[in-house]
Amino acid sequence: MRFGPLAIALSLMLATASSIGFGQRPDSQIDPRSMSLLRDGQTALAAGRLDDAENALETALAVDPRNRGAYIAIGQVARQQGLPGKAIRMYGNALALEPNDAVALAGQGEAMVQRGAVTRAKANLTKLQGLCKKGCPQIAELTAAIAKGPPVAVVTAQATDKVPPKGQESTTTKP
Repeated sequence: MRFGPLAIALSLMLATASSIGFGQRPDSQIDPRSMSLLRDGQTALAAGRLDDAENALETALAVDPRNRGAYIAIGQVARQQGLPGKAIRMYGNALALEPNDAVALAGQGEAMVQRGAVTRAKANLTKLQGLCKKGCPQIAELTAAIAKGPPVAVVTAQATDKVPPKGQESTTTKP
């Protein structure tokens, strides 16, 4: 008799907790509308319509934020637009969903090279080589991007940031 209210409370709690999972989709199922928008975005990207591609892909993510392909495609759009910081972030979002995605690792590495972060890109190359034991095309693409190096404008900007102009001393002080 003493355990009656406790048993009822536990059974209600168990029934409520177990019914919560019935309405949720597994992570592997992406909303079909999001997949359709992803295809539209990829088509626009292939046609060179970057703004249309970006709009479709961002809408795909609004419909289902678990769409890893949309993050990767937005990263590709951002790289083509000359926005390596945004590309790195988008590829990072894809890698948060699947850390072993070779396409996202290579894309992020190429965007890092575009930004001038060659050392970090080499770390991505090492991860890729660990994932693709037999070799994959992404390794060759990232290796070529690292060998080519960052754009001249990035290298020049980094060099001018480190060296103060003639006649001016550095404003930093030593402790």
